[in-house]
Amino acid sequence: MLAVIIYACEPSKSASTSKLEAVDQEAIDTIKIENKELEYEIMILEIGFENWLVTQRPIEYYTQAMLENRNMFLVSEWNRRVNMPNVYDPLLYNQPIDYQQRIDYGKKVNYMLYMYFQFFEKKYKQRL
Repeated sequence: MLAVIIYACEPSKSASTSKLEAVDQEAIDTIKIENKELEYEIMILEIGFENWLVTQRPIEYYTQAMLENRNMFLVSEWNRRVNMPNVYDPLLYNQPIDYQQRIDYGKKVNYMLYMYFQFFEKKYKQRL
């Protein structure tokens, strides 16, 4: 069971008012970051993600520009796979990610999304 969702409605504002919530629900890690001003949220529902995340390089290691560049590529590949259910497992690639280059999601959202892709690649032996 996995889901990564980004909803976006308004252009470039800073995501400095983002908040991070982590809730453990019966062995499923739920991480939710939202910014009500920009009307977006990223929600990661994945067993083991939160424990894996604390073992990774911290957010300070990356620049926002690097994270945005990698995420544009990774989201593009992810969405391509979502649209090819006969080739790629629709249980893994079950819904597209709405990530728009013109929106400044902030470093925290970009970091979490990038880290999720890293986790996904390792856990499911996929190469995006």
